[in-house]
Amino acid sequence: MLRFPVKKIRKQFKLLLLLVLLTFAVWFTYLHINQGKAIKLHFSYGKGKAPRRIFNMRLMFGRERQPCWESAERAPRATDTYKGQANLHVFEDWCGASVDQLRKNLHFPLYPHTRTTLKKLAVAPKWKNYGLRIFGFLHPYKDGDFQFAIASDDNSEFWLSPDDNPLNARMLVYVGRLGSEWTAPGEFTKFRSQSSKAVHLISSRRYYFEVLHKQDDKGSDHVEVGWRPFLPGLKYEVVDSAHISLYADESGLKMNSVDHIPQTPASHSRNPADPPAGGPHGADMLRPDPRDTFYRTPMIESSRLENVLPACLYSPTYVVKDFPIARYQGLQFVYLSFVFPNDFTRLTHMEKENKCVPETRLAAAMLYLHPARKHGGGNSSSPTRSSTAASFFRSRDRPRPTAVAGPNSSESALSPEARVTSYMRTSEITESRLPPQSNQERGAEQEAEPEEGGLSDYTYEEAEPRPGWAEDAINWQRTFSVNTMDFELLRSDWNDLRCNVSGNLQLAESEVVDVLSQYMEKLNERNGGIYTLLRIINVEKRRDSARGNRYLVELELMERGKRVVRLSQYIYLLLHRGRLEDSLETVSGPALTTVAPPAAPRPSARGATQWSTAYTRPLLCQPVMLQWRHDVMVHFVVPVKNQARWVQQFISDMELLHRETKDENFSIIIVDFQSEDMDVEQALRDSTVPRYRYLRREGNFERSAGLQVGVDTIEDSHSIVFLCDLHIHFPHNILESIRKHCVEGRLAYAPIVMRLGCGSSPQEPDGYWEVNGFGLFGIYKSDFDKVGGMNTEEFKDRWGGEDWELLDRVLQNGLEVERLRLRNFFHYYHSKRGMWNAQARRGPKG
Repeated sequence: MLRFPVKKIRKQFKLLLLLVLLTFAVWFTYLHINQGKAIKLHFSYGKGKAPRRIFNMRLMFGRERQPCWESAERAPRATDTYKGQANLHVFEDWCGASVDQLRKNLHFPLYPHTRTTLKKLAVAPKWKNYGLRIFGFLHPYKDGDFQFAIASDDNSEFWLSPDDNPLNARMLVYVGRLGSEWTAPGEFTKFRSQSSKAVHLISSRRYYFEVLHKQDDKGSDHVEVGWRPFLPGLKYEVVDSAHISLYADESGLKMNSVDHIPQTPASHSRNPADPPAGGPHGADMLRPDPRDTFYRTPMIESSRLENVLPACLYSPTYVVKDFPIARYQGLQFVYLSFVFPNDFTRLTHMEKENKCVPETRLAAAMLYLHPARKHGGGNSSSPTRSSTAASFFRSRDRPRPTAVAGPNSSESALSPEARVTSYMRTSEITESRLPPQSNQERGAEQEAEPEEGGLSDYTYEEAEPRPGWAEDAINWQRTFSVNTMDFELLRSDWNDLRCNVSGNLQLAESEVVDVLSQYMEKLNERNGGIYTLLRIINVEKRRDSARGNRYLVELELMERGKRVVRLSQYIYLLLHRGRLEDSLETVSGPALTTVAPPAAPRPSARGATQWSTAYTRPLLCQPVMLQWRHDVMVHFVVPVKNQARWVQQFISDMELLHRETKDENFSIIIVDFQSEDMDVEQALRDSTVPRYRYLRREGNFERSAGLQVGVDTIEDSHSIVFLCDLHIHFPHNILESIRKHCVEGRLAYAPIVMRLGCGSSPQEPDGYWEVNGFGLFGIYKSDFDKVGGMNTEEFKDRWGGEDWELLDRVLQNGLEVERLRLRNFFHYYHSKRGMWNAQARRGPKG
């Protein structure tokens, strides 16, 4: 009879109980996985959970916006319903092949040129110089581990979040970092960085993803993202429409509606305000300069400057009032000012790439290294060098200008002959371009005595020739001697339209010290010696060899040993070699100080009138009617049409200017030619600019008419109008710079802007000075009205040349035009695709 094995079961009870518990544990685990509640996602390429990254950056256009990831719930995000599309943002006409170069774009990531969608993660538009940002949600087709890969020409990155939060995105795979790397379409195994490790995904969830791609102007363009289950031997398949959905529906949004756009670690992996990854740019112009922030120093009391210097008339000989000027000939009557100390506006890092470098080219022409053979126990230098230098200095007097080409011609059309720069007729060929000399000529040259007075003599000191060496062998023992050389001596104050990398003309330190020592002595005589000179911030000189030199002196002073103040005013060094009217005998008014009249003129042997020696002594004086107002209102006038990203940039720049300077005395006037891509008026209402005016105008874009309409709304004729464009980066001292160089009835201001190259930024400024452009122009409204305003008849449906035509009339009405290269004043490189209207006969100047 069989018995139930009670004793055996009792012995195995613990084992059975453990088996039951394990069975239940497996069952509950299975249920949790199916419900998607208890799994913790992880990525095998990282260790542990990534800490929450906090971005401390100034968002686009200088405005401190709330990060989109903090307000994601308010974004017009697409519903969870399957869409079969992803968001695609295109950034046009931007050079470079690396994704980092795309991040340097001013408008990345908020203001793309195009917002559209695509149906799978593979795109090949057959275009050049663009960047792409593709983003949305990924929907896995099953649970499990996946492997991702990316291929592109040129660089690209694929980012994936462990959930639907863009902030948590991490980079999985990429092609290249430097811009020189690329792959063929579907080539997912060329670089180690292209393939990811295993990533666990769950089909019931969605995951935020982002693709960044940069293409230059070479090769075939493409980018594609593939995925596969993490199993050996399986092929990568492109992620198609069945597994993606939109992040946001942008179909009904204006271009300046950007709150929905995700800003992620991918889009801001490098703060645009930070130095370049490869180190600082290297341009001296980027280094801090006291000029940049001098406006913050309190101004000296105006009463302290009264009667410091005797008053004198200011009537420079180069003013061309009522002189007949041909169309666009005014360009040749604009003179440059000299600056001290060096503001490092010379683009030394661009000289080799630039077609015209007057300093180096002219120096090479006159002072080319011409080796002198050892002869008669001494070294001889080439007489050609000295004679060329001498002829250069003999021809520095400026001849009468001739007419130049019209605005439809390129810069190169302004030939040296048209500029009448006679010194450029001297030889500009280096030794390698010289015609071959005969033995007789070479012998005569070697025997010639060196001329004295050359700028700088180069002489080779030949070592003894080594036997057995060929004549063209390198002689490492050869040295040469050289005198001090200053390329600035080769430059003049002509407005050279052929070269656009030279900086402001440099003023000699000895001259500055001489003038300022006299001025400080007079200032302390008037104020009881309470001022000590701390720093020479800036001195600008306008030369007039016939009448006298005008200086703008800007000094940092210590007052009574307690208070630092700034002094910024015009003074005049009158040479007294001009007409009798220079004396203040002919000027009446209580503000003028009486000056001893000159001695009676005496006839010379040749019958010419000569003044006494006492009267020819230079006089440091205060020029009458040449004081600038530090609190005058400045109006920025800008015509626009369908330029949403740039209009928003301009408004944000003006907000930043107000925030940094605390200056209330400026306004912006926007003339809008029926923009459809944004509500410009609403953007102005939402801004923090101190004053604005919105004017809407119908019809095609007309720059001249737009500027004129804006100026006509200004009621105060004693305020300054600054005719402006979009695409400009303004330095914080722009208001002070405009006010200093605009004097009612005397001075107008045309600061020279630096045009940034494609792919360049204010932090890495590669470009050139816009020496031909006068579109950025400051002038008092009374003077603007006096010269007739903009020419709205001839420049009705076109632009390009209207600034030159205005310059002609400004000069003919007796005003000087101050022309200086302004530090940190940039014109952004931008796409001209579809700008404003198709009816314009000329492309936009901007």
